[in-house]
Amino acid sequence: MLAAGPFSDWTTVIKIVVALAASYWAILWLSAVIWTYRDTKERDSDNLSQAIAVLLVLIFNLPGLILYLILRPHETMAEAYIRNLETEAILREVDEQQLCYACQKHIRREFAFCPHCRTRLTEPCASCGQPISLTWAVCAYCGHERAAGLTIAKQSARSGGRKSSPAPSQAQPTPSPMFTVTPETPDDG
Repeated sequence: MLAAGPFSDWTTVIKIVVALAASYWAILWLSAVIWTYRDTKERDSDNLSQAIAVLLVLIFNLPGLILYLILRPHETMAEAYIRNLETEAILREVDEQQLCYACQKHIRREFAFCPHCRTRLTEPCASCGQPISLTWAVCAYCGHERAAGLTIAKQSARSGGRKSSPAPSQAQPTPSPMFTVTPETPDDG
């Protein structure tokens, strides 16, 4: 009869190592499934795609996890929400900026004149005195028709889309007298 020898101890050790490796692998596999479930909840609100992702990792284990990591959305729903808020804030800021209709440079809404080309942008309403844009047909505050004549849109429509010459109040300032050249008149005598 054989006494308890080194081979009987090795088989027991191998069984223990295999059992530990299998339980470690099972824990990793279960952890990957749980992580995938939590990650899909953060990245997608569609229940079907969440179930497919979890089943992919559940059935195929590591290759399924690698495939999920390749195919998953690159940002969480919270990150997408924050990005959308930032985008809306930027668009709102851009929308608040206006362009001068003469030189197309950025101006503020409260400007009465364009600081770049000196074009008149607003005038006081004849009825209520509120500043109204020259592009408006009526005062937005009281509904009174603009007394200054044509709006900028009507002027450009009548001129066929060409830029019309600025009104006298919009004209560039005249140079000082020392820079003006006066034509010489011939002497009569």
